[in-house]
Amino acid sequence: MVTDRTAPVETAALAAEVEGLLEPAEADGVFRDTRECGGALLLAALLLISPPTPRPKTDVR
Repeated sequence: MVTDRTAPVETAALAAEVEGLLEPAEADGVFRDTRECGGALLLAALLLISPPTPRPKTDVR
């Protein structure tokens, strides 16, 4: 009876590769600070609640 002796090695390599794909390293990018996000949110809120710009009066004749 012939047994396949390469299966455990291939299984271990495959398992290691799957684990690497499931838990990738942290992505490169720009990560914002909580204070920066809070400041941007406050600025956006102030812009939204500010009164609209005055419109010029039209002459009605």
